[in-house]
Amino acid sequence: MRADAQNTVEKIEKSLNLLAQRLDVETAGFRLEEFNARVEDPTLWDDPDAAQKLMRDRQALVDAIATYEGIKQDLADNVELIELGEMEEDDEVVADAEAALKALETTAAKKELEALLDGEADGNDTFLEVNAGAGGTESCDWASMLARMYVRWAEKKGYKVELQAESAGEEAGIKSAVYKITGLNAYGWLKSESGVHRLVRISPFDSAAKRHTSFTSVWVYPVVDDNIDIEVNPSDIRIDTYRSSGAGGQHVNTTDSAVRITHAPTGIVVTSSEKSQHQNRDIAMKALKSRLYQMELDRRNAAINEAHENKGDAGWGNQIRSYVLQPYQMVKDLRTNYETSDTKGVLDGDLDGLMGATLAMDVSGKSRAEAQSG
Repeated sequence: MRADAQNTVEKIEKSLNLLAQRLDVETAGFRLEEFNARVEDPTLWDDPDAAQKLMRDRQALVDAIATYEGIKQDLADNVELIELGEMEEDDEVVADAEAALKALETTAAKKELEALLDGEADGNDTFLEVNAGAGGTESCDWASMLARMYVRWAEKKGYKVELQAESAGEEAGIKSAVYKITGLNAYGWLKSESGVHRLVRISPFDSAAKRHTSFTSVWVYPVVDDNIDIEVNPSDIRIDTYRSSGAGGQHVNTTDSAVRITHAPTGIVVTSSEKSQHQNRDIAMKALKSRLYQMELDRRNAAINEAHENKGDAGWGNQIRSYVLQPYQMVKDLRTNYETSDTKGVLDGDLDGLMGATLAMDVSGKSRAEAQSG
């Protein structure tokens, strides 16, 4: 087998090893038998919520087993074809099998990343909040650019995006915006985007065409589903209604339909302004419960907790990623050192490379490659 084909095989095998670890392949068959036995229990649907969770968990296991076995079988089949082709000196067979291996390498790498989305709430829908930081109009424009970037990314994933609340900038852009993003693993993919994002560019708002640095903070927290019970004491919250200030025209509310909920014990404030007052109250309460749940997740995970405590204000020293448009083109994640010169692609929503590099980090903060070499 040629060296490049052997290298491809080794990469696929590494992905398979990680999939096997995440799946716990030695016990997967027994766990599936247990699921199947519980599914056949005639009393299963006496508790619909528990039954639905069981069915989701079973299907996730079925899919994981099928993925692992499929990649393993495809690898074996193509390696065998290469060996046969080389024995019979059939270059066409060898070339086809090598091409199939390259495609399988891409698939295996994608499934490897998806396997890392196994946190408690990774499969949930998510809220994404964007807030302009230091920099005035420039930062409001940057916040608008970031919001667009995430909306484009979500749409490319096939996720549903709903604007929950928005506050327009005084001259341009937005002061803040909150989105609900619905789709499998939405929170798992986006959770590492929480932090401060720094932009360096020639400001379109500066007549002297000087270079400006702007900051915008992003916060991601999971939508709390029906299987997670978060209690909120009514005496701990204050609910205010007000007239929303949208972009103008027909979208500006003429009644006090926007809702703001303040949670006194934590200081959390959530808003919703895009629906009727009744809908906004329901949306804001769900957002509050999600924020409280995120705090609980943070308490359980020291690394995440430390990251949130150190995030601070949207300004110098707290950024997780830099986007440089002048004097050169580069987006660099400061946690993983992953960088790309395709700034246009990133701002148009091509974020999988950046997100994947962060997902591939272990709890020590090192990439898997660094951890293995260390």
